[in-house]
Amino acid sequence: MPYTIIINRSKGAGQLDLFGAPAGAKPVVNADGSVKGCTLIYAPEGQAGEFAPLALNPYKGCGHSCGYPCYVPEYTHQPRAEFNAGAILKPDFIARLRKEAAKYQAAGITEQVTLCFSTDPYHPGDTTPTRAALEILIEHGLGFCTLTKGGTRALRDLDLFRPDRDCYAATLIGDDKLAKKWESNAPVSSDRIAALKAFYEAGIFTYGSLEPVIDPAATMAVVEATHSFVNLFKLGQLNHSKLPRTFDRRDFTLRMLDLFNRLDKQHYIKRDLQPFLPPGYPNPMWIPQHHGETRHG
Repeated sequence: MPYTIIINRSKGAGQLDLFGAPAGAKPVVNADGSVKGCTLIYAPEGQAGEFAPLALNPYKGCGHSCGYPCYVPEYTHQPRAEFNAGAILKPDFIARLRKEAAKYQAAGITEQVTLCFSTDPYHPGDTTPTRAALEILIEHGLGFCTLTKGGTRALRDLDLFRPDRDCYAATLIGDDKLAKKWESNAPVSSDRIAALKAFYEAGIFTYGSLEPVIDPAATMAVVEATHSFVNLFKLGQLNHSKLPRTFDRRDFTLRMLDLFNRLDKQHYIKRDLQPFLPPGYPNPMWIPQHHGETRHG
């Protein structure tokens, strides 16, 4: 327990809050920027940690039935069939999130929280808890970013996004045919692209997650098709899969760099492709994912 409890006879003394701390005590902030004792809002590690300092996963499971296969069932120790069957809200999620968000607010943390890394905020089922989660984050002074394959399902919540705080992000692997083959229960690429454009035109910062890369030509084509309304691209590769890699990753990485620079687009190359970057190539991991006081195209 991170606190020493001194009990006296004053009214209310000795009372503990949800996390075992004295009522009104300032929360303890971990070295990774998360608040000690919080489990819903957390600091992601590994590949997810390259995307955001804080994250939130309201659901267990997804339902998009991706065929790469998705790494999440193994990571969360969930049978793949159960994971693909659909997303289920975590127990007491809303009440727990309110308490945790209050802890972050008391600690003075205003970072952007990403939804989601082990599920999808706009999965095929009931996503009204996603809106409630965004409202709670706003209420407690936190920013947010939604990373999704859900496409225009997200437009329901467009009114909650703030240009100076928040971000909308979409996973893009190629054209509709490729998306339908590999992400069979998710909206096709054209639907996701339509959502990106709508958020961008509303003044919201957008980014495209180019991961996994299944067909290099398709990845390059989707960048060409979306760059005018995507502020940032993040490039990874096909991970956690026994599918063969049929392309030269060095050549592909260098061609993507040429494309990003020709189009003058902000970009981040994930660690799995960083060995192929030219020496000294600038590659900041956490580019601000909001417009702040000054909007950048």
